[in-house]
Amino acid sequence: MGFRKIDARRLPRAGAWASGAAFAALAATCLLAGCGGGGGGGGGGGLPIGLLPGVTPPPAAGDNNTGGSGIVASATVAAQCAAPRTGINPATNRAYPDTAGSLDTEKSWVRGWIDETYLWYSEVPAALKAADYATPVAWFNVLKTPATTSSGRAKDRFHFTYDTEVYRQLNLGGVSAGYGMETASVRSSPPRDIRIALVEPGPTSPAAKAGIQRGAKILTIDGVNVVSATGTANVNVINGALSPKARGESHTFTFDMNGTQSTVVLTADKVTSTPVQNVKVIDPAGANVGYLLFNDHITTSEPLLISAVNTFKGAAIKDLVLDMRYNGGGQLAIASRLAYMISSPGVTAGKTFEQLVYNDKNPFRQTAAQTLTPFLGTSNSGQPLPTLGLSRVTVLTGPDTCSASESVINSLRGVGVAVNLVGGTTCGKPYGFIPQDNCGTTYFAIQFKGANQQGYGDYSDGFAPDANCTVADDFGHELGDPAEARLAAALNLRSAGACPAPSSTKTLADAALNKSQPAPQAEQPYLLDRSPLRENRLIDTLSNPG
Repeated sequence: MGFRKIDARRLPRAGAWASGAAFAALAATCLLAGCGGGGGGGGGGGLPIGLLPGVTPPPAAGDNNTGGSGIVASATVAAQCAAPRTGINPATNRAYPDTAGSLDTEKSWVRGWIDETYLWYSEVPAALKAADYATPVAWFNVLKTPATTSSGRAKDRFHFTYDTEVYRQLNLGGVSAGYGMETASVRSSPPRDIRIALVEPGPTSPAAKAGIQRGAKILTIDGVNVVSATGTANVNVINGALSPKARGESHTFTFDMNGTQSTVVLTADKVTSTPVQNVKVIDPAGANVGYLLFNDHITTSEPLLISAVNTFKGAAIKDLVLDMRYNGGGQLAIASRLAYMISSPGVTAGKTFEQLVYNDKNPFRQTAAQTLTPFLGTSNSGQPLPTLGLSRVTVLTGPDTCSASESVINSLRGVGVAVNLVGGTTCGKPYGFIPQDNCGTTYFAIQFKGANQQGYGDYSDGFAPDANCTVADDFGHELGDPAEARLAAALNLRSAGACPAPSSTKTLADAALNKSQPAPQAEQPYLLDRSPLRENRLIDTLSNPG
């Protein structure tokens, strides 16, 4: 079995996927084998847990055209479950609404929900039959457009599901089972080069406690040679260890860090993400430049972003370097608040951060005004947000910069803020979801496209770096180190007006770490074991479900 690039898509981390044969197969084979991204989750009662004020669920039967023989309105079969949940839903503090049903009623709900809300509902193949698929998740997986973009990529690379409670915990608190480290593929075919891209700090991170650092190269896993192994059995060992399924699962890794090898047994634990890290002020040539690493648009990121902006405001920074190279997105409201804080009220007042474009059925019955997401000037708790008043910002990007992160770039440009990009081309996802729970599975089907104040939202092939600013990820330096290649290029862009010549930047495999290896493939590294939830744009109010 050969190995190839995963089209820069993130794949499941521990505990991320919902149950179902299709996703089990993906989790077992995709991390190194070349699959695309997937996705699912929500609150109870068949009503979207993520609906914003003014957004209503699709109408009940009789109020809309379900379109297509055998398709029923989702509201008529919502929460009719083969295995009804009991007790209190922690997302709503109310009893689960589930009643006795069957897998067939759950599949009917899925088909109705797709027909009502999916952005490309009319492109779903009509010949598909629910009876051919064993579970609602397997049925959902095929209910999407088969079309491709002009570049040949799948038009919909983002269809996925989640176990609802797993989704709730990850979205609200950044909690998931794992080692507290992200792995990146520098070279995906033998001789492979799999590196540690970042390590979560703190007491819940097994990798941090073991002293693992960014840049460490994985040599073996459970006795399998990661660099040279071939064959399905070896692939399964590697993939299974990189994406542990549950807390307590242990695997043995051998790492090479600067020529020193070490063997470490890592045991998966519940890891709490720190979405904002390395907040600092850099002082090149007497000009204060703020830097922060922003990894996740999750609820817990908001107070950390506010604190960072207050730090920068107190230091009177002149410029900002926003490192979102590993930020796959998340809540659109977080992205809006961040963009507001970077700019100034005079620039963003009355302007659109992002307009949501739904299908022609207008499934959530929004008025034109309700489709407009403003630049939010208050926190989730209603407190005024600080602002930096910057007219330009430099963003460090790569193939893992996705969705809500791309929204920050696109929407700031839409109001005239200069956004410089250094690193790699972003993932290209101007689409988003309103997560929807039914019977314990949250479903993520693309329901809208986002456009900025100028009406622009067509970047399915991503945002490319500025001229001569394509800079490989530098695993030889810690993130936030002014000598790290992407940050160094950004600082040079600020001071000299241009990125350094390509020859002055690091290669994909840093020479100091990998002297014995041949030249790396001409591809940007991409993260291997991240869940599809973390490459999305979500309209979500889980932090205040009501």
